[in-house]
Amino acid sequence: MRAGVVVAAQPGVEELAVQAEELGLHSFWVNDTPMVHGDPFVALSLCAKATSRIKLGIGVTSPALRSAPATASGLASLNALAPGRIICGVGTGNTARRTLAMRPTTAARLENFTRALQDLCAGRSTEYREGDRVRDIRFLHAGAHVNTADPIEFVVAALLGPKAAAVAGRRGTGLISFGLLDPTAWHALHDTRRQAAQGAPRAPDTHTDSPMDSPMDSRAESYVVTALHLLDEDEDPHGDAARDATGHLVLSLLSFAADTAADTPSLAEQLGPEERDAVHRLLDRRGTTATAPDRHTKLYPNYLGRIAPQDRDLVLPSLMNTLALVGTRDDLLTRITTLRQAGVDELLIQPVIDPPTEMAVLAKLLA
Repeated sequence: MRAGVVVAAQPGVEELAVQAEELGLHSFWVNDTPMVHGDPFVALSLCAKATSRIKLGIGVTSPALRSAPATASGLASLNALAPGRIICGVGTGNTARRTLAMRPTTAARLENFTRALQDLCAGRSTEYREGDRVRDIRFLHAGAHVNTADPIEFVVAALLGPKAAAVAGRRGTGLISFGLLDPTAWHALHDTRRQAAQGAPRAPDTHTDSPMDSPMDSRAESYVVTALHLLDEDEDPHGDAARDATGHLVLSLLSFAADTAADTPSLAEQLGPEERDAVHRLLDRRGTTATAPDRHTKLYPNYLGRIAPQDRDLVLPSLMNTLALVGTRDDLLTRITTLRQAGVDELLIQPVIDPPTEMAVLAKLLA
């Protein structure tokens, strides 16, 4: 299985990209969460100039955050700096929208956005709509400004629901998921994607006007984002070190469950009693409630950042085991092999304690 890394956009991110490339990692991704992290297009521009081989990904952007013309311009500009090395993840904007106290967009809007990006980034015209006004648009001056000749890889963000996986199938894209380490769930996502691809009309290839043999092309890769902690001999798998290495994923889930408990209770209802208690304790600790209109300002600061020691008790073993990879070398390789057999092509870690060291552990593990 290939290996990659996901980080927050901030000054100096290009140094991590250089280290990731030197370690032989396949891809380097930056989050697109505007009110929490820096801008991914700025960050990846620096990474593009500092590296020569590693793939550079945005994980993930959304039509609820950016317009298709502006996003395509950013992607094609990056593609001019790093030809053929750009990956664009697209999603409904679940987290990024929640940090604005807004709901994510629809699967239909996601599909239209993905189609527009694929067209524009391949140098084709596409239909663009604002309200009742619809026009065909295209890049009016490419050349040195943007690169529409080299392919850009697209992946759709999906968790357990079938709608996003179906969009990926119809648009011929790959998949990316956050903390989804259940092989059965991956099989289900891939089945949905295949079924949608089989029923989709023949679409033009990404960089030609000829129809593809199938909407599912050779770039339909699958990525999973997680955290990884390799245990030392006799180390407690649920000790402080393991909780610190995985806590950002656990706290992200608890924050999301706390934020959506009132208006979208399905996630909270899926949690067990211990996990629901952790959600309530998190709300109390942050000084907010599940119905407070400003709860997003209390729940999402430091989102996906290193957790505070006083929050370690919220990092429940059950959620650590569900969202992250913690274990001995043999334990980790067994779980990774199972994921690969379920169709996952690349393991992406989101390191927060010591990114260079964590990237080195990943590279060595999957060497």
